[in-house]
Amino acid sequence: MSDPSQVILEQQQDYRFAIHFGVEEGQIPPGLTLPLLIADESRPLGGGMGPTPTQLLVAAVANCMSASLLFALRKFKQRPEPLRAEGRADTGRNEAGRLRVQTIHITLRLGVPAADLLHLDRVLEQFEEFCTVGQSVAQGIPVQITVMDSLGALLKSSPMLMS
Repeated sequence: MSDPSQVILEQQQDYRFAIHFGVEEGQIPPGLTLPLLIADESRPLGGGMGPTPTQLLVAAVANCMSASLLFALRKFKQRPEPLRAEGRADTGRNEAGRLRVQTIHITLRLGVPAADLLHLDRVLEQFEEFCTVGQSVAQGIPVQITVMDSLGALLKSSPMLMS
């Protein structure tokens, strides 16, 4: 049985890689149930044929944060849908002059007004603790979390607290 967290990358050309999810090493079967993803560096280094590794990192944190917020709200039988997440990375040079991700910013938007959700204060205090990816990344890269409701009201804005 394949490990659901395993990925296999196969170079296609230059900096473009095909990414296979949840498969055994050396066992890339035809007709995978999970879609193939193409990742590439942006121009001029790569061909820009897919998301960059930085975009994939931000997407992973944003996806996990969204799922964690949804999980925390559903524990109280709340319906916040449709959720929306926006993410971006600030990049810059380290002391050695190497390009690094310096901060990740995630904005989560609820699909309903805050007043329609019970126990929202409690949810906002704890949902980050459920995010495996966000908690792991935040150990090395600062992650800024903002939560807004469907009316644009700011519900939370703070650095991610690691548990």
